[in-house]
Amino acid sequence: MPRLSIPLVSLYLISMALIACGSDSSGADQREDNDETVTLTLLTHDSFAISEGVFEAFHDQTGIRVEVLTSGDVGSLVAQTILSADNPVGDVVFGIDNTFMQRLLDQSILEPYKTSELANVPDQFELDSTYRLTPIDYGDVCVNYWIDALDGPPPRSLMDLVQPEFAGSLVVQSPETSSPGMAFLLATIAGTPDWEQFWTQLKANDVAVTSSWESAYYGDFVAGGGSRPMVVSYASSPVAELIYADPPVDEPPTGVLLDSCFRQIEFAGVLAGTAHTDEARALVDFLLSPTFQNEIPMNMFMYPVSQKAELPPEFVEHSQLTENPLSLDPAEIEARRKDWTERWVEIVLG
Repeated sequence: MPRLSIPLVSLYLISMALIACGSDSSGADQREDNDETVTLTLLTHDSFAISEGVFEAFHDQTGIRVEVLTSGDVGSLVAQTILSADNPVGDVVFGIDNTFMQRLLDQSILEPYKTSELANVPDQFELDSTYRLTPIDYGDVCVNYWIDALDGPPPRSLMDLVQPEFAGSLVVQSPETSSPGMAFLLATIAGTPDWEQFWTQLKANDVAVTSSWESAYYGDFVAGGGSRPMVVSYASSPVAELIYADPPVDEPPTGVLLDSCFRQIEFAGVLAGTAHTDEARALVDFLLSPTFQNEIPMNMFMYPVSQKAELPPEFVEHSQLTENPLSLDPAEIEARRKDWTERWVEIVLG
């Protein structure tokens, strides 16, 4: 599971083969095929994973090949997309979430495209009225707890986390270096009466801070042998714990503090400057097709946005998504991200 650092499903990279030998007629045929074949580059983050054969299905439908190019985390993806705007390294970008989307929308680096597949997507996921970014999947960043490691009842609200009974229990990620860390900071801004006071109290309650999700979940959290029973992770983490449990279990060993969940929505967009606009739009269509959408849960442990998609039984039975996720306007996030992060550093790390 890429978002939970369970061994990644190998990325499916398709490259065009050039024939350097053979008869004149076969070489001519191959050159003709190469001239007619369009290969698109899908620029994405390094948590992207999909089953082998999925993009072959797209090629069978359209004659278009897809090459996947990863670019670190979402922050690195955004930075590379902006820096290469004059000479884009890809045709379609995927994985920009609502905490970074405004940064791209403020630049002239995406082409508008309203796919007909949006008819199958609930309005709540359509955050870009210019149709430069198309919603593809979503997930919630939430506090997780190891059920058997708690001495008493689990927390029911964000404010419970500062209570004495949970002292020394929680590990979080820094919003400076971690996507879930940033999402949790935003959750506290959106979900507490005074987020600065909340973090002051959380620090006094011996919160631990790591640089990444991996170091938190498989370091300080009990899942990796640590001593802390609570960690900032994802609403889908209990499903992953169930699926990958060894020995197998009937119920997830972890639960989710639903009051803490900040919703992340991931988008795709056609990059301005692509030489293959029509083909790039076809790829965006494909990303919202049932063929691709049904692959999302078990490969990336996110949730598909299309109402035509079908969740695996494990997600239907054990997923814990809140009906009222925390959120902030993407424009406000972009305008205040630097100030919020700097203030968090002063409070928690100062």
